[in-house]
Amino acid sequence: MIQPTIGFIVYGVHKDGLKDPMGMPFIDDAIVKRSKEALVEAGLKVVEHAVVVATKEEARSAIKEMKSNEQIDMIVLFSGTWVWAAHLVGAIREYAASGKAVLLWTHPGSQGWRPVGGFVMHGGLLEIGVSHRFVYGEAEDSATVSKIVSYARAAHLKSLLNMSTLGAFGGRGMGQTCGVADPSQWMRMFGVDIDSRDTTELIRAAGKVSPKEISDLQPRLQKLFGTAPETNVVNERSIRLYIALRKIVEKEKFDFYTIQSFPGLGDDYSATCFAQSMMLEDGYGTSTLGDFNTALTVWLLTRLSKEPVYYGDLQHVDKKKKEIKIIGDGACPPSLASKLGPAGFSEHGIPTEGEAGGLSVRLICKVGEGVLARVGRINGEFQMVITRGSIFEPPQKQVEQRLSECGIPFWPHGFVTVDCDIEKMLDSWTNEYACLGYGGDLFPTLVDFCELTGIKPVLP
Repeated sequence: MIQPTIGFIVYGVHKDGLKDPMGMPFIDDAIVKRSKEALVEAGLKVVEHAVVVATKEEARSAIKEMKSNEQIDMIVLFSGTWVWAAHLVGAIREYAASGKAVLLWTHPGSQGWRPVGGFVMHGGLLEIGVSHRFVYGEAEDSATVSKIVSYARAAHLKSLLNMSTLGAFGGRGMGQTCGVADPSQWMRMFGVDIDSRDTTELIRAAGKVSPKEISDLQPRLQKLFGTAPETNVVNERSIRLYIALRKIVEKEKFDFYTIQSFPGLGDDYSATCFAQSMMLEDGYGTSTLGDFNTALTVWLLTRLSKEPVYYGDLQHVDKKKKEIKIIGDGACPPSLASKLGPAGFSEHGIPTEGEAGGLSVRLICKVGEGVLARVGRINGEFQMVITRGSIFEPPQKQVEQRLSECGIPFWPHGFVTVDCDIEKMLDSWTNEYACLGYGGDLFPTLVDFCELTGIKPVLP
């Protein structure tokens, strides 16, 4: 989970206790105080500028303070009363040019003339083309506060992504055309550097994993799966691969990664199912088959959700019921397991997709609310399909049938009912993978992230 940091700046010409003709201060300090407290209670870290901004000099000083604080993801400009927009917009433009987010917040109320100060700033920034979010609402209104928090979380994601590194182990898997990346485009849009390593380095590192490292992992596996896997060469290689993968990702300081899986590694050493399951459990953004777009989606969901993320094949869609079955090829974080289908060990089981075999995870995803999403590209332009969904468990008497429908009952299954125009969703989907994140609050933040980064949101 993330905690965004915002800079809070109050602005207005009639400040320092100046009163209106009725004897009331133009700026209501109680409203300002309640508004800041509402943001803190909602989970934001608030850095307050001590001076109410009215002049160009004060605006320059405020923005300089906020720009120099690298922890700040977004500034909130709070309308205290009316203001001369020309005194502020130049400094705000300078701040926005750094790529950081700007939000204008206007608390309703006739006394104090706050709406006038809000609208003149909103119009001024629109006039000169400064991207920003305009919010009009009370601190006591949960929907208003949620809008601010969502935008701040999206700004924090954008900040985290900037100057991060995406590692690629091996090349493209299974001939996927719809997951490839243009490294220059990723750097231009997101500030992400794409680095690569051959999968032979993983095999060498796996071979150097000590028996003690393997035995030290057993208590955790016992906790997650209720048992340890059978002792044999194939299973040991799967465990070694996980330990090696985590070591190299940490050594290379990869913020997230994608791995080819097969052809190559899955034929020469071990399938990656178990390793990917455990890396997802550990909170790493990742994908298989060299699918960069899925890796970015998983990274976003992982940063936002309290639960680990599941990505798998969008294996079946019942259009009438709006039900989607997600089946990963043996990879799923074990803590997502339901009581109906607890986490267990299985095998990869498909020799044409990794002749070496390997451990996989078997489970049914637990009940919850969340989103299905995936970043993709159409003619070189990024888009993200996002829809809310409810994860459900089939009735006990139907479980065996539902697991057997695909012909591979021992792979992890997620059953989701989506809240969208199913035809539009299917038409817009750009890959075999669906990324499932738990949490009802993920949806608006993903939409805001798209706005901040230039991704086209598709909301079927």
